[in-house]
Order: sequence, then structure tokens, then C-alpha cells
Amino acid sequence: AAGIPSVGITTGSACHLDARMVHEALHDLPMQGLDLLFIENVGNLVCPAIYDLGQERNVVMVSVTEGEDKPLKYPVMFRKADLVIVAKTDLLPALPDFRLDVLRDNLARVMPEPRSIALSARSGEGMGAWLAWLDELRGPLAAAAGDPGERRSA
Repeated sequence: AAGIPSVGITTGSACHLDARMVHEALHDLPMQGLDLLFIENVGNLVCPAIYDLGQERNVVMVSVTEGEDKPLKYPVMFRKADLVIVAKTDLLPALPDFRLDVLRDNLARVMPEPRSIALSARSGEGMGAWLAWLDELRGPLAAAAGDPGERRSA
């Protein structure tokens, strides 16, 4: 919809993607000009945590509607995360029992270096921080790939 190339991967009866599936899908993606590739894994927060898809970073997205307990229920997924996006924060006024500070405390209990961004696509809250995190990531990845191309701002 936004002119961003994407490829859908069907996992069949598997509850997660694997590196082979991602590799095969890359053949259908126009790689020219891409400086970031997002892999959205499927399934729950248990299965995908243990599979290496060739990714450089792991981002976990959790919605405020899911509750503060997710890091404690699925510690492996959060422990492997480089960043946690706390989504749908615009709904917080309708969720009086949800406490962002409790979620962050739970993240600190399971993550070696907890880093999170509260984000609302509706209001734009946190979008600048998310884009800055992505932009910060771009430079070293391009250098590691031997791409001297100029960095584009997000």
C-alpha cells in the first residue's frame, strides 16, 4: 500500500518461519536499493524465539491490550529482543488496569538490557524514537555489508 516491496511466506502447518523459507522468499524480493529488511515471524511468542532467521536484530512488539505479564510468560522471546515496541498506547485511557511501569519492570526482570519504545501509530507517539532507532541501525549494517551508499533519513 505504501509502495514498499514485500513477499508473503506461507508456512503450511509450521508455527514459525525458518531460515530456508526466508532465503527462498528473498529471491522474490527486489534487493536493489533496500537498506533494511523486516521479517515478521508468525505464530505465538514461544516458537519463533528459538529460530535464527539470519536477522541482525530482534524487535518484539507487544500491545497494551495484551497485558503487562507477557515478558514473564514468554521470557525467551523478550530475552532475545534488542528492542520492545509497546504498541497501541493510544488505548491506555480505555485500559485503567494496564500500567506501563509494571510492563517495563517485567521487561527488566527478563531482559539483560531492557530497551522499549511506547508507540502509537494513531497519535504518532514514539514514532520518532522508533525511526531514530532504525536510522541508527542502518549505518553499521550498510558498512558491514560493504555498501558505501549514502544513508537515507527515515
